[in-house]
Amino acid sequence: MSAEVFTLEVPVENEGIRADKWLASQIPELSRSRIEALIADGRVTIAGKPLTKSRKLRAGEQITAEIPEPKALDVLPQDIPIEIVYEDDQLLVVNKPKGMVVHPAAGNPDGTLVNALLFHCGDRLSSINGVIRPGIVHRIDKFTSGLLMVAKTDSAHRCLAGQIKEHSFTREYQAVVCGCFAPEAGTIDAPIGRSKYDRKKMCVTEHNSKPAVTRYETLERFSGYSLVRFRLETGRTHQIRVHSAYKSHPVLGDDVYGKPFKGIEGQCLHAKKIGFVHPDGRYMEFDSPLPDYFESILTKLRKV
Repeated sequence: MSAEVFTLEVPVENEGIRADKWLASQIPELSRSRIEALIADGRVTIAGKPLTKSRKLRAGEQITAEIPEPKALDVLPQDIPIEIVYEDDQLLVVNKPKGMVVHPAAGNPDGTLVNALLFHCGDRLSSINGVIRPGIVHRIDKFTSGLLMVAKTDSAHRCLAGQIKEHSFTREYQAVVCGCFAPEAGTIDAPIGRSKYDRKKMCVTEHNSKPAVTRYETLERFSGYSLVRFRLETGRTHQIRVHSAYKSHPVLGDDVYGKPFKGIEGQCLHAKKIGFVHPDGRYMEFDSPLPDYFESILTKLRKV
């Protein structure tokens, strides 16, 4: 596979935007960090000269971005059981268990969903998102269980990533939260960015943030807790967890934005439903039952 080259012209309405931000909007299948790495490697140029990520763009400029052929993947296939909900030649849908990391990173070099996918699919995974994330179009946190779609081909990856960018991709979650939202159903529209005080955390902020919209509906109330359905209109890092904590109703067990809960590790949050248009034009929707750990918590809360 040869390097892929994009040549893009900056329109008048985008003049003055930072280069990395604009490129992320133009090539949605690449993560922001991936674009920054390409810029740092000198693979994004204007008139043959390397571009810096913070450079402000001018209308009419021609920008060339070269995405190199994927390097040999250092991540090893591992025979880890995974629940495949759906699979064809273009994509698959996986029900990720709580506690499994999606892709390798510092502190989690193996035992990830990617390791399992490499064993199951071999080299039949998209290469767009770099060598550490083959096939990964979107992610959920380690301690969030539920549905993920995985792309086998680059064309499928672009199709699915485009739907995420356009907010036409259905993502529905259920969570147990502390307390109860008032009103019991509504919309949280609050921008999310990285915390200035703790780089590992996200927060609601006007500083270097992106729009974030979460719709919620209370399904059941307990003594001090409630079961809530969340629907994402945007897909920011930790969005449900951050928005819930912002409204003083952190997700149960979230030791980053709330506090731990005896008997479970991490947040009680499940990616229950996803819906998208398949590259062949079919709308597809999948629903995952609440896992055992989640049902066990609900059983306990209903007895109080």
